[in-house]
Amino acid sequence: MNCIKLSKATGLACLALMLISIPLLGAGCGSDSEDTVDKVKVGFSICYTGVAAEKGRPMGNAKLDCIKYINEELGGVAGYEIEVIWRDNEYDAAKATTIINELIDAGCLMFTTNSSAMMTASAETANREDFPGFAVFSAPALTNPPQHIYAQMPDYGDDWAAFANYYLENIWQGEGEPKMALHLLNNSTGAGAKAAADLLADDLGIDLVTVEEHDASTISEIDSLTRIMALDPDVLYISSTPQPTSIILKDAVDLGLYPGVTVGLGHASITDELVELAGADVVEGVYGVYPTVNWGDDVPAMDKMTEYCQQYHPEDYGNMDYITSWAEGLIVAEILRLAIENVGIENLTPQAVEEHGFKALNNFNVGGLHGPVTYTAGDNRLSKSVRVFQISGGEIMPITGWIDAPQIPYVFD
Repeated sequence: MNCIKLSKATGLACLALMLISIPLLGAGCGSDSEDTVDKVKVGFSICYTGVAAEKGRPMGNAKLDCIKYINEELGGVAGYEIEVIWRDNEYDAAKATTIINELIDAGCLMFTTNSSAMMTASAETANREDFPGFAVFSAPALTNPPQHIYAQMPDYGDDWAAFANYYLENIWQGEGEPKMALHLLNNSTGAGAKAAADLLADDLGIDLVTVEEHDASTISEIDSLTRIMALDPDVLYISSTPQPTSIILKDAVDLGLYPGVTVGLGHASITDELVELAGADVVEGVYGVYPTVNWGDDVPAMDKMTEYCQQYHPEDYGNMDYITSWAEGLIVAEILRLAIENVGIENLTPQAVEEHGFKALNNFNVGGLHGPVTYTAGDNRLSKSVRVFQISGGEIMPITGWIDAPQIPYVFD
């Protein structure tokens, strides 16, 4: 079995903590450690299993599919094959901490994670070792102050700010300040939204009436939602992942909180997995923020991405998380290409890749899949635009064009 042809049923057998090479000519899972002259190594820490697998699996599939495409159809980067060393972190912080050391020891030039939570677990070591990486989904604390960790796209704080502004301009029709309740995953996914809300809500004219937290394995939020209902909020904002978000929304419907209150979601929640888990009737009318195009949009990268998705992982077609990580693969390749062209293959180190790859990114177009990718001094977010979506008839439909996500002036200890 080719290790990148992973399905939900059979792929996990090949996902355990093992090293995977994605060779230029499509050989099997084994890697010839002596044959690395024409390869550049990158590390992927992927939550293929565990409580966030509904996100990690399609994202892992996409990035490996994209690297396969780059190696086999494009001849790698600057004539060099990308060798991927990846591990399943199981959405477990302790495993992620171990993995980052293994990727450094394996000679990787850079690394990525799917999630802000796993990057949070990896960041202390990566920053100390000057080992550059980026999170596909990120939180403000990872890039403020800027060190060696980057965000592929706008972060969870940017989501909250974009939704809050959209809500005030297009939905709120009452007098005075709307009352907003936050329901947040108890890690960086939730903390990122709270950081923005704490900083911006007063100036925007939003009354934050309560903050409730949940964990990724929650099976009931009746108690927390009952407390929220007692405060009579106008809007409920959830920053979480699809599984717990589905629990919150189903409980909100059972309690009669929704429909009624407006519900907004950060981009970790709003995927087709949420629709499947909660049911189309439950999520009807829910709003969310997401930083990519949708499937079928007329952008240059859509056809090739769709071809690979349908050939290797048809179960992921329609899931926008796959789009995020196909774009991730393109960005990894561009970072390596820039570094090789700027300093030469013989001078590649993680530090050279950061200085001459990451920091050389300038308006790189990821085939139109999300906003252009540019490094800006002092702002380690690589793309900086989002769109607002709404779920209608079981479909996640864009209702705005691209919205700029200006840098928010966080101050973290």
